Amino acid sequence: MTTRRKLDYNWNLRGLMAAHNLWKTTDLAPLLRDRGINLSAAQVYRLVAEKPERLSLRTLVALCDIFDCSPNELVEPFVQTAEHRKAVNSAEVIDISTEKRPVRAQIVPDK
Repeated sequence: MTTRRKLDYNWNLRGLMAAHNLWKTTDLAPLLRDRGINLSAAQVYRLVAEKPERLSLRTLVALCDIFDCSPNELVEPFVQTAEHRKAVNSAEVIDISTEKRPVRAQIVPDK
């Protein structure tokens, strides 16, 4: 069994907004616009409600300025180790690429 490092992160924008009494995503858009970041209402909503996969550095800097925080307060990276073969319901998952597969049954008519 080999171990792989799985990289992930926590996105803390919603918590920072709450700490600054910003409860609606529509409250964030004008603050971003004041800093030259023009996002649609849907983009701002996704930025707050979901974990972004991509984020421009300008947007990150604007968020840090708005909430007077460091990037580490917005994005908390962490590492999880994951076993290549995991137990599921106390039964080990079988790697089918190394196991023999059953042969399909053939129906042969009676003679």
